[in-house]
Amino acid sequence: MWRGCVHLLRKDFKLMLSSKFFLLAIISLVLYSCYINFVYVHLDQEMIPVYLYDPQRQVAVDSEYMTRLDSRVALETACADSYAVGFDFSGAESELYMRASGLDTTDHYRMIWGEAVLSGQMDGQTNIIGSNNKEMKNRREITAEFLFFELTAVGFLGLASMLFKEKQMGVMRVHGILPIPRGLFIFSKLMLLLLSDLVFTILLTLINLGVPTALDVLPGVLLQASLLSMMMTLIGFLCAIWLQDFKGFSLFYLVLAVFVTTPVFLAGQTGISWDWMVYHPMHYVFTAMKAAFFSATPEGVPYYLCCLGTILLLALLSYRALNRELTREG
Repeated sequence: MWRGCVHLLRKDFKLMLSSKFFLLAIISLVLYSCYINFVYVHLDQEMIPVYLYDPQRQVAVDSEYMTRLDSRVALETACADSYAVGFDFSGAESELYMRASGLDTTDHYRMIWGEAVLSGQMDGQTNIIGSNNKEMKNRREITAEFLFFELTAVGFLGLASMLFKEKQMGVMRVHGILPIPRGLFIFSKLMLLLLSDLVFTILLTLINLGVPTALDVLPGVLLQASLLSMMMTLIGFLCAIWLQDFKGFSLFYLVLAVFVTTPVFLAGQTGISWDWMVYHPMHYVFTAMKAAFFSATPEGVPYYLCCLGTILLLALLSYRALNRELTREG
């Protein structure tokens, strides 16, 4: 049995080499790291401008982030971009004026920022967010997001490319008559993809967070990466077994990317609030991945039970699908 397992691991490793799997992973690692270190960390969104219409000069605060205007019309024009915040002190009571951006979270932060500038309770631009400065916060966030989408794609597409190549080579038919437990056929692919994903996770985290920070967060990050990698690999195995060609598989992956991963990214990155997101399983995996990068409190026991249950269910379905496929191959 162990000799058979070693044979399968060696064969699958050669398949990964021939399909340029490791080369693509290295290219992804380089591109992600270059973007994070040379582009993303240097992006600094303009602070929200605050405009004040105060004809009686009731507000004594002067700030570099606040601009005084001489009319209500000028105030409304300045805030027409749904980004700026305005205050009108021309009446008996002060009035906050700003156009909704469509994102409740963003509007909430705009209001808080505007009130802080108006009251003078801020000292320059904020540089410390929790225990992180702005650059480290940005690094943690974008690294978590890149890792999530890389693992979502790698296990799914990597497994499919290997399996479809084996189908074309007639390897599936040979496996049907070999005296090797069929579960090892799935196990060897799962372990190789899992190990490659973990190595990718370690390198991406070390390069973009630095060694001290990376060593602090890696235990939690590797746990989340393992769960995500196994789930996506098994889903990829099932789809590759059920679908007859790689063209149909690619179309299915496009649907998966558009309707599964994209909503999760939009909800996490832009603050868009959808009530139905609580029913989206990948939302919790994405949230857990991000929390691990910030050394946040680990997810509760129900989350891990759901992940393990999903992995076991997918493994069982994959085993049954493999049996049917080998029987069909004769």
